[in-house]
Amino acid sequence: MGISIWQLLIVLGIVILLFGTKKLRNIGGDLGGAIRGFKKSMNEDDDKKANDESKKEDVIEGKADDQAQQASKAEDTPRDKSHS
Repeated sequence: MGISIWQLLIVLGIVILLFGTKKLRNIGGDLGGAIRGFKKSMNEDDDKKANDESKKEDVIEGKADDQAQQASKAEDTPRDKSHS
């Protein structure tokens, strides 16, 4: 009991008569541009999130490296045993 091909063709014909092919073409182009813009912004958001996460990891790794360097410097410095 679905919509037959003939019913779809009749609806399409009525829409073309009401709006005209030029206006339908413009609407289709505008809709396509909106969809492309939406997809582009979604990809940019994903890229931005990935960059933010990698920057956070770099900062965390940098802090760990700084702590390791400080620990190795503390081990390398000679201790004065005269104060003990």
